[in-house]
Amino acid sequence: MTSRVAAIQMVSSADVDENLTVAGRLITAAAGQGAELVLLPEVFAVLEGGPMRQYGEVEGSGKIQDFLSEQALCNKLMVVGGTIPLISRPAGTTTDNPDIIEDERVRPACLVFDAAGKQIARYDKMHLFDVTVDDRQAKYSESRSFEAGTEVVCLDTALGVLGLTVCYDLRFPELYRELFRRGAEIVTVPAAFTVVTGAAHWESLLRARAIENQCYLIAAGQGGRHNEKRQTWGHSMIISPWGSILSQVDEGEGIALAEIDMDYLKEIRIRMPIREQQKL
Repeated sequence: MTSRVAAIQMVSSADVDENLTVAGRLITAAAGQGAELVLLPEVFAVLEGGPMRQYGEVEGSGKIQDFLSEQALCNKLMVVGGTIPLISRPAGTTTDNPDIIEDERVRPACLVFDAAGKQIARYDKMHLFDVTVDDRQAKYSESRSFEAGTEVVCLDTALGVLGLTVCYDLRFPELYRELFRRGAEIVTVPAAFTVVTGAAHWESLLRARAIENQCYLIAAGQGGRHNEKRQTWGHSMIISPWGSILSQVDEGEGIALAEIDMDYLKEIRIRMPIREQQKL
């Protein structure tokens, strides 16, 4: 079974309405080229260096969530919504009393909407980017604005078993191995890698995660200059289970589009049965 998937690259700003307009245009363009799944980059709706609480939404309602649902429904495809700021933790058996974060932080949440516009999954970024980088911003402290997630998320879809990750998660292979154990065949990586870390490690990490776990990787990045301090690497790409780059966008906004083949993936896993051979 083959399907067409797309990774959308953006250069988002702090203007939510402008970002949603750009994202909508690119999603529609990807749908026009036959995409059945589109992945948006991390912080696609608002890229802001300061506190994110002012942009936060409660799961189940809000401008950004309405946008994602409408885009999925109108374009008749699955939308993996990068990350958006949610002020509520994942809902349990009821959403009548949402678990609101009280300390002014938000959850960096990746929401998945099916072609009917229904939310079918939520993954909150587990690993937060608290590091020092040799660039103009220098210090990145995501934990000041974000609360980390705790749950691994993998779900069955019409295209294959989908595993969800976000950006800095890429440096923690144990998360990807757990998705592999749960049967993930496609893994999404919305990101906003810095130019410094992207140039050094982005492609190497993506290809390694795809090869190690014999899965398709769809990686959608921010790719340009956002303000005088913040510049992102871009190079959104789709990678095969053999580690081949099937499609790539270097800089600026754009769409990486490729066919994924589940029969090819299964053949690789049969010929090299890593799952059955692993010792740890």
